[in-house]
Amino acid sequence: MKLRTLLLLFLAAFVSGCGLFGGGGSGESSRTTGWEYNAEETGNIPHISGYEQEPGPGLVFIQGGTFTMGRVEEDVLYKWDNHPRRVTVASFYMDETEVSNQDYREYIHWLGRVYPGDRQKLNAALPDTTLWRSELAYNEPYVNNYFRHPAYTDYPVVGVTWEQAEAYCDWRTDRVNEQILVSRGILQHDNAQSGENVFTTDTYLTGLYDGTAGEDPQENPDGTSRRVRWEDGLMLPNYRLPTEAEWEYAAYGLIGNTDGELLTDRRIYPWNGAYLREDSRKEKGRLKANFVRGRGDMMGMAGALNDNADVTAPVFSYDPNDYGLYCMAGNVNEWVADVYRPLSFLDVEEFQPFRGNVVTEYRRGPDGGYVRDQYGELVRDTIADYRNYLDGSANSQLIETGDWNEVEGRSTDDMYIQDDRPGYFSSLISDEVRVYKGGSWRDRPYWLVPGTRRYLEQSKAQNDLGFRCAMTRVGSPEGF
Repeated sequence: MKLRTLLLLFLAAFVSGCGLFGGGGSGESSRTTGWEYNAEETGNIPHISGYEQEPGPGLVFIQGGTFTMGRVEEDVLYKWDNHPRRVTVASFYMDETEVSNQDYREYIHWLGRVYPGDRQKLNAALPDTTLWRSELAYNEPYVNNYFRHPAYTDYPVVGVTWEQAEAYCDWRTDRVNEQILVSRGILQHDNAQSGENVFTTDTYLTGLYDGTAGEDPQENPDGTSRRVRWEDGLMLPNYRLPTEAEWEYAAYGLIGNTDGELLTDRRIYPWNGAYLREDSRKEKGRLKANFVRGRGDMMGMAGALNDNADVTAPVFSYDPNDYGLYCMAGNVNEWVADVYRPLSFLDVEEFQPFRGNVVTEYRRGPDGGYVRDQYGELVRDTIADYRNYLDGSANSQLIETGDWNEVEGRSTDDMYIQDDRPGYFSSLISDEVRVYKGGSWRDRPYWLVPGTRRYLEQSKAQNDLGFRCAMTRVGSPEGF
């Protein structure tokens, strides 16, 4: 009996080793059916294992984790809109620096080449350089030179609205994914793109852009070429503005202050200690960021320009934080994705907190095909808008005149519209007001604390307000 049992175990091991439920093809088989993946005889069941996301150009990896988000300094303005709370941020990628003038000029150059003669589209993307103008200061040289002159190539772009920053992120996504397909030999560069025949990630994935095939196109099992699918994992997720939680988490760079699961030292700024100057022997006394030290002191004394910047500084100035990010304090403020609400800390989730979700879907025409606008981009329709959820929606307000829906001429989307008529809700805060963070060349040290927050209408801009992009990480939070 024992001999028979041993023989059966040996046969089982032999059959398994010979690949009875696999073998040939890729060598990997389904754990549920035993059918081999990516093999012609089993129908080419698609399967990719061991996928590891590569960072897009300009991005560094930010390993996620938990941290205390919100105010860590005295609330000098007494706004009470940023109470500390413990949250968790997933791993993601973030630009090493602020988006520079050169980065943004590439975008403007592309628009001018692909949409020649369309001044409306080009003007809608241009930064507002007139914001440098001041009634009682001689700032005209910045109006004329800051964005265009090569002397400011590596300086952060300013004068861009939140809406323009979002549009830049979309454009950057498309150019990076187009370059990936070109580098893989799937497509060729097409400098004749114009009008509706423009590569975007959306139009390619939905089959509305073909382009010119490269030397190494993707192939079906029968040898015919096929379009790359999102499931192939070749193209990257969207570039986007970071959420407020992501930006704040990345700015602190607390990965350098951990011992196991313990945080050894909290931070006020993106560096250790409460001081704004370097304490090393070589750099002793040098300022760690670009900000205003006091009334009328923007850069220090001649012969010892402490922060070496009259207005902004080049994007690679000063020491990076422990994530390798430059100028997360000072230089320019930065847009983030969140809609501003004074009480967001009471409403948002503990994991990936964010206010501003708007769910959309592609619009389809009567024939079932996708609808595109005059520039060839796919049109999206809003199917859910959560910007007001629990803070501005009809369910979160008590209206003395009765049910909000019964108020003539009003809708549940109007909660944050200024209205001085009796009985109507009134607020200066709308769904088009966004958060910005970081402090700038014209701010005092208080605003360099990552936990501080300010807000501005998304259609407005400032000469000390720029942005940097982020990207979602898919899969493991730290790699295998």
